[in-house]
Parts: sequence; C-alpha cells; structure tokens
Amino acid sequence: MILERVTVFDRLREIQGELYQKLTDRFDLRPEPANHPLQSFCSPDRSVTGALQTFTGTNIDWLVYSFLNAPKMGFSTMRLTTWLSPQIRVPHLVFEFGTMPNVFFYMDYVPRVDLWSDLEYVEQFYEPLDSTYLKWRDEPNFSLFVSKGLYVRQFQSPVHLCFTCAATEDSLAAIRTTAHEMCDRWLTWIEQAKPVPVEERAALAQRDLRLRQISAERDPGNAIATKIFGAELTDKLVRSLWKRESISELC
Repeated sequence: MILERVTVFDRLREIQGELYQKLTDRFDLRPEPANHPLQSFCSPDRSVTGALQTFTGTNIDWLVYSFLNAPKMGFSTMRLTTWLSPQIRVPHLVFEFGTMPNVFFYMDYVPRVDLWSDLEYVEQFYEPLDSTYLKWRDEPNFSLFVSKGLYVRQFQSPVHLCFTCAATEDSLAAIRTTAHEMCDRWLTWIEQAKPVPVEERAALAQRDLRLRQISAERDPGNAIATKIFGAELTDKLVRSLWKRESISELC
C-alpha cells in the first residue's frame, strides 16, 4: 500500500532524527551560532518551509542537519552530513532523504584519499559496503538514481546508495535498516581510527574544506532552491552547508 505523502515526509524525518540522535549520543556537538537564523526559513509565500542547523565538535569539523518541505509541489529533502576533522582519516558520512514525489535516498561514505591509488583505504572502508550496494542494485522495487550533475557523479563513492522507490512500509523499513547499519559501521570505524600524523593534517583539512565547498555549490538542487527562495536566501543556505559565516535574520 502506498503511504500518504505527509506520512512519508514524517517517516523519513523520523529516520533522519534517529541517526542524528546516534551522533549526538556519540559526539559532543556544539551549535554553530552564526547559522542560528537558518533554524527556520520559508519561501516568500510561506508555502515552503525549512530548517538548517550546523554543528562542530570533537572529531567533527562540520555537521549539517536540515530539511526542506514543499508539500504543494510534492517535494521534500532532508540531509544529515558529517564532515570529520583531520585528526582521523575515516570517510565523511552522508545521508539524504526526500520525496520527488517518490521516495529518494542517498547514503554514502565520502573518501578522504585518492581511491584509484590507495587500495588499503578501499578495502578497509568500501569493501564492507560492496555487498549491500550490489544487493540494492538487484532490488526490483528500487530504481537507481543517476544525477544529471557531472560533479555529483564524481563526488559519489563506488558503493554509494542512491535510489528511488514507491512509498511503502517495506521500502521505508529497508531504508531505515540500511541507514542504521551504515551509521553503526561508521561509528565503529571512528572508535578504531588511528590518528593522522600532525604534519599531514593541514593538507587534509584543506582538501576536506574544498570538497565541502564544491559539493555544496555544484548541487543541481540549488537551481530549484533559487526558484523557491530567491537568489539571496539560496546563497546563504548554500554557504552555510560548508562555511562558518554570520547570517542575518530571514523570516
């Protein structure tokens, strides 16, 4: 049975909230004051609402917890993205869920090294997800989502999970189970991580920041946001995905 659109949004927010709770239980997260005004924003006609919160913390350089809901358009998106500090080299963690109007989801471990040459890194962090990736590719009720954005496809790891599906109880249960498995595996990696040599941390931090900036600025969804919110607010939202910056009041 296909679930109601409002119900689907709430259920996806539940999954996002459960994952966020796991992160708050593990890390001492500190809200970024500069982005406080973005905790509630809206379109000029107030038909589209959203919230964006950013955090820093021990081993966390930047964490984004956000949603956008446009019920009249049948569109919503929510993300939980954790960018790690350079003290460890564990991949960054990305979750994105939404409706368009079918259910959409993207889950991934964003690499911190060149995967073409660092085979040890591939085997440690991507081999564990390979069987899950191949299983999802064979699921008849899920369709692989291929972005039209060249950079987005380049950004995604070889085992990224990016699919659409009908909004059923079974599909939401499968998404929840896999998302928690990915989060739990990632938290274990952090517990076991070896520290990055001090002399290598500045270069890793610079790479991470550049990756964060480009991935935010090259997101094809920015064009939709501009149509809904206008260029000024969209620019503030995009910058807040990667940069510490003071934001004026919005609504």
